[in-house]
Amino acid sequence: MSYVAPLNDMLFNIKYLADIEQVAQLPGFEDAGFETAQAVLEEAAKFTQGVLSPLNWEGDKNPSSWKDGVVTATPGFKEAFQQFAQGGWQGLQHPVDFGGQGLPKTIGSAVGEMQNSANMSFALCPLLTDGAIEALLTAGSDALKATYLENLVSGKWTGTMNLTEPQAGSDLAAVRSRAEPQADGSYKVFGTKIFITWGEHDMAENIVHLVLARVTGAPEGVKGISLFVVPKFMVNPDGTLGARNDVHCVSIEHKMGIKASPTAVLQFGDHGGAAGYLVGEENRGLEYMFIMMNAARFGVGVQGIAIAERAYQKAASFAKERVQSRPVDGSFSSSAAIIHHPDVKRMLMTMRAYVQGCRAMATVAAAAYDASHHHADADVRKQNLAFYEFMVPLIKGYSTEMSLEVTSLGVQVHGGMGYIEETGAAQYYRDAKILTIYEGTTAIQANDLVGRKTARDGGQTAKALAAQIEATEAQLIHSGSADAVAVAKRLKAAREAFLDVVNFVAANTKSQPNAVFAGSVPYLMLGGNLMAGWQLARSLLVAQEELAQGVDVPFMKAKISTARFYADHLLTKAPGMRDAIVEGAESVTALALDAF
Repeated sequence: MSYVAPLNDMLFNIKYLADIEQVAQLPGFEDAGFETAQAVLEEAAKFTQGVLSPLNWEGDKNPSSWKDGVVTATPGFKEAFQQFAQGGWQGLQHPVDFGGQGLPKTIGSAVGEMQNSANMSFALCPLLTDGAIEALLTAGSDALKATYLENLVSGKWTGTMNLTEPQAGSDLAAVRSRAEPQADGSYKVFGTKIFITWGEHDMAENIVHLVLARVTGAPEGVKGISLFVVPKFMVNPDGTLGARNDVHCVSIEHKMGIKASPTAVLQFGDHGGAAGYLVGEENRGLEYMFIMMNAARFGVGVQGIAIAERAYQKAASFAKERVQSRPVDGSFSSSAAIIHHPDVKRMLMTMRAYVQGCRAMATVAAAAYDASHHHADADVRKQNLAFYEFMVPLIKGYSTEMSLEVTSLGVQVHGGMGYIEETGAAQYYRDAKILTIYEGTTAIQANDLVGRKTARDGGQTAKALAAQIEATEAQLIHSGSADAVAVAKRLKAAREAFLDVVNFVAANTKSQPNAVFAGSVPYLMLGGNLMAGWQLARSLLVAQEELAQGVDVPFMKAKISTARFYADHLLTKAPGMRDAIVEGAESVTALALDAF
């Protein structure tokens, strides 16, 4: 089955939960109301369904290849990327000053989901370019912006993020790549970087590498890391491309998934030093790189939603067609399509509820990002930034872990056929696994949630969110419908479990760090579960009102059913998770190390 963009659900979230008309009141977004969102999403659907999706299976069968330092993309990818660039998709969210369309993240995140559902390997290239653009916009000099941004925003050139080294995975304090200052203000960069997504390819004229390295004499540890622009080809003063820089791809990895996306090993400086240009100030590179990483972490969370949506669509289609066994209720006298079997319905509803809950959570966070950058009131910007930053580790961690469960269920719905590669369901499962690893593992997201987002402010941001959730509970109860009251009950129990954990984390992170961090990932999963469930509860309230007005009756009924399922089957996990976190830390660390 080919991919069909879930426009109805995306536009529902954008209109009702993210309140796109309020976003359109922000300075710079005056033309980005619901009509614009609908038009952009409809065009994105045509491109992703018609151009990117047909290449997804081909990319799995015929991955990018490396030979003599040259990486050739899957057949069809180069032509698709040219269409992508010509359509202005790379610059969708970026400033008009550099040739972008300047649209809000609220719209951009939905378009990003479509691209990743259609072809995640392809979509990784523009995702990394987005990060490079954000870093240069924030910390780049006027000269760097003038040299690189317009061509990055147009999609003429692409960007990469170079952190990891053979001895330095997540521990960036161990980075050894070095940069030697030159008389002209540039630097010579030397070192090896691994796991560089789209670090070499033939789809664009130039590749702009953003590279972490240590300037000669810099302090040890993370305080001594700087960030550099190292282009594949040098850029002449008139903007034309010059000689090849001293950066070369020595191999690409052989992976279990996202095979069409080349993951490169890059060697800098084997022939005298790669020319590099400092971004911002020396020794502040990690600070700047986190701008890229935060953008990428949100994007990877959207990837989790995207691949889960693709798996759900395929499983639902198969379940309607696959005839196997008679239903247990006797409604058929002969074998029926498996969608009539209760457990298949349970699996499909689980997939659907997870996807819609996480999509709603990401859409609302995107709107907060837009307000945090564009609202005229400084206090409103600050409040929205706190909300968005709290949500990023949840969106990245919960949505990607969710994608593993959903893509696994997708294989399960197919039964034995799902285990056969030709069916296609297994590709989504394999592709999804990387999402819980790159741009920071789930545990790294959980460390961020515990340390920076909870312990640092004594849990105040988390408690403010809980107060908003409590207000939604009151609205649900006031509405009086059986579904709303049932969801309110589950939401209340999950919120109270969440608050217990927040208090535990705030009180014990310094005094009992092992006890807190033993439950850090469960805390992240509880928080993500609650936030997604909250947004579906809000969706239920909207759907009830629209249903009463006779608006899109089948969709609104389905939304209510999905929210109710989420509350009954997924939110109910929260109290048990609370117990494991608050009361179960000792058993995590009790076993002697030599007993493992």
